Amino acid sequence: MSESGYVPVRLGAFAALVGTPAVLLAWTLAERGLVSGATGLETLLVLTGGVAATAEYDRAVHASTGSHGVAAAVPSLGRTDAAAVSAAVAAAVLTHVLGVHVGFGPVVASALVGLVAGLVLPEVDAAAYCGSFVGMASVALFSDVAYLVAAGLLAGLAFVVSRGVFDGYGGKLGTTAFFGCATTAALTTADYAVGSALPWAAASAAVPVAAAGAVATTVLSRRFGVGSVVASALVGLVAGLVLPPLLPGTGATLATVAFCASFAGMSSTDRLGSLMHVALAGGVSGVVFVGVTAAFPGAGGKLGTVAFVSCVSVVGLERLRTGRVPSVA
Repeated sequence: MSESGYVPVRLGAFAALVGTPAVLLAWTLAERGLVSGATGLETLLVLTGGVAATAEYDRAVHASTGSHGVAAAVPSLGRTDAAAVSAAVAAAVLTHVLGVHVGFGPVVASALVGLVAGLVLPEVDAAAYCGSFVGMASVALFSDVAYLVAAGLLAGLAFVVSRGVFDGYGGKLGTTAFFGCATTAALTTADYAVGSALPWAAASAAVPVAAAGAVATTVLSRRFGVGSVVASALVGLVAGLVLPPLLPGTGATLATVAFCASFAGMSSTDRLGSLMHVALAGGVSGVVFVGVTAAFPGAGGKLGTVAFVSCVSVVGLERLRTGRVPSVA
């Protein structure tokens, strides 16, 4: 697809990437209630995230019109785009098979698919990783593999058309996957199970684990040069294999937290340049993870959406504080 894009398409991609987290936060507020800690948290996320989102709109959508306000030619899908969409669909199905039928569970299955894609198919690793998040959807939500294929297809298309919008923000791939899952559920007979909320006290363990997961991903990606997909997949794989048997009571949840925060660690240096900002985004994702547990239960991509919200909020907070993005410059 043309890098310049077509303004209505870019506007649609922007709306999807902003609207999807907004719906997640709205459901959370409805579940948690106005008297809980969710209100203050969401107010902060909306205010700070709105600053970063406005700047992204000006950069990626408004600035993509010509000097006379005329949009570029309508973009067309090419072979590279078709390969990306196909990779997303295939990864969704493969992750489901590994997670449910082989018994690896969603975290290990997604991480394993991402790791293999990053090492063997680097040209489509991001699209495949996005699709793997779709494959994390629960059987209770998508009882038929056809739903997964549909969600993977939507996520793959969204991945292609959203190039150039919110690039470099950790969690964008998961948000794209969540869009595919939520849209598929809305258009079919798929329905969400009843979710259960974690107590806010769980944040005391989730925050440090999340900060560590985000930083570990960034260190692996930037300092060891393994790439963001491989780095995140490694963190998720280690967490998914080590924490559940090490901590029988809370290990599975903390492994999910670490995997969630690893997506924040995938942020580029022009979004989150320092390890301090990465750790902050990771820590915020730990709090948001606890807050949204009851919303959209079983939907794939929800973890990435949590990371995306956290990264956008940290960037917005830094813009409010200093007037610039938290980059290495």
